[in-house]
Amino acid sequence: MKPGANLKLPDKMIDVTEGCLVPVRMKFTNEWHMGEVISIKNSENGDNLYYVHFIDFNKRLDEWVTKDRMNLEKIHLPTREEAALKLQEMPISPDDRITTTEVEEVQRNNNSLNNTLNNTLNNNLNNNLNNNLNITISNNLSNNLNNNLNNNLNNSINNSINNSINNSINCPPISPVNKFVLGPKKGRGRKRKLPSFTSQSENPDHSPNLWAGGSGAVVAPRTNGSLSSHNPDDILTRIRNIDLIEIGQHRIKPWYFSPYPQRLTSLPCIYLCEYCLKYVKSRTCLIRHFTKCKLRHPPGNEIYRKGTISFFEIDGRSNRIYAQNLCLLAKCFLDHKTLYYDTDPFLFYIMTETDDRGCHIVGYFSKEKVSSEDYNVACILTLPPYQRKGYGKIMIEFSYELSKFEGKTGSPEKPLSDLGLLSYRSYWAETILELIINLKTPEGSIRPQISINEISEMTSIKKEDVISTLQFLNMINYYKGEYIITLSKEVIASFERISKKRRLRIDPGCLHWTPRDWTKRGKW
Repeated sequence: MKPGANLKLPDKMIDVTEGCLVPVRMKFTNEWHMGEVISIKNSENGDNLYYVHFIDFNKRLDEWVTKDRMNLEKIHLPTREEAALKLQEMPISPDDRITTTEVEEVQRNNNSLNNTLNNTLNNNLNNNLNNNLNITISNNLSNNLNNNLNNNLNNSINNSINNSINNSINCPPISPVNKFVLGPKKGRGRKRKLPSFTSQSENPDHSPNLWAGGSGAVVAPRTNGSLSSHNPDDILTRIRNIDLIEIGQHRIKPWYFSPYPQRLTSLPCIYLCEYCLKYVKSRTCLIRHFTKCKLRHPPGNEIYRKGTISFFEIDGRSNRIYAQNLCLLAKCFLDHKTLYYDTDPFLFYIMTETDDRGCHIVGYFSKEKVSSEDYNVACILTLPPYQRKGYGKIMIEFSYELSKFEGKTGSPEKPLSDLGLLSYRSYWAETILELIINLKTPEGSIRPQISINEISEMTSIKKEDVISTLQFLNMINYYKGEYIITLSKEVIASFERISKKRRLRIDPGCLHWTPRDWTKRGKW
């Protein structure tokens, strides 16, 4: 063998660790794409399974793979710096945190130590002064002068020495900011992230971790009503924890992590009642539940019905259990939003398809009762068995129909998922084009006229969304010192082709709903 030739190691000798980048063959396309190894577990036959996230692909394509689907010749192992940084950023378990009681005990010990040191040094100083400072003066001076001299010497020396003692020996007291910081304890053989010396009030984005660290225990998800994006680097939420969900006549493979109870996530399938969304561990338990569950439609008020399509309005406070179960189901298919238990500030609109057995859930969208930014949708989801049938666009149209009843313009809460962005962009384009194409030319004018604000008012689509849609369609052009909206033949042909396929529409005459002013209600 020539010097410097590369040695090809057997696959069994290559140790695949978490954080590795390696080409992986995808399941359906059989194409090779770079993937990141997120987690490793043992299979039933003793082989390792690797949870891989494909770079530049959505997380719903992540999967457990075996080593034979990896090209180990092109593996990139994580560097030592990355491994050390990952170790330092490991979450701290509750057992490793210092409690407030321990902090107060340390402060009391510091204070008692300071008092003991000061008393001891002062006593020694006075004894030395009395024993060693023998000042000889003449006999004719009075005893009062002698006493005054000794007192002055004692006071001046005591003050100077006490100041130096306090500056060099005293332990600094714990400041009010540091008093409530729960930092890590020392040692225990693991590297830890340095404790932060800022209070929680200075860090508004602080939220409890979902992972408890080395103990392996799962901490309950946060219970606030925030819909902001979660941390993409969270180890727990990056791994899909449920294999299958059975609801009604459908078995669905979830796309993302959902915080169902851990006793259920270890099972091969979770069974849901399609009417109340209660989750159980087996089909036997589900059959037993059906004998007790009297619901055949979602709880709440039916505010729309046309044909087999119905919409039910659910108050997150009045029907809290149903709303929480709905959020757990939705989290299996929504990655960007986090809403688990605090459902009181939200309204939920459930879309159902009706047959002789009852009303079966197709999808839903939620909205805040009071939105400072005029959001008319917080989360929106069409269940996978009903996707690509036009139901998503129906729910979007229904949300804007509610905004028209309220006399407002609305917009979905950002960020939108990839599928959500496609659905909204398609709805905005069709609605705006339908309005512009059907405009009538006023008398004495060559072409019809309309402004951005008028489009927004007539469709209830927010002005920013109207502008972004027109720019996406290349319909805004600068002509003779002003901006004009232009329609090309390709855009018109595309609109006519899509309009023929769209069969389901919302009929405003079938909507029986009165808007409520939630700002006048104290606690909704």
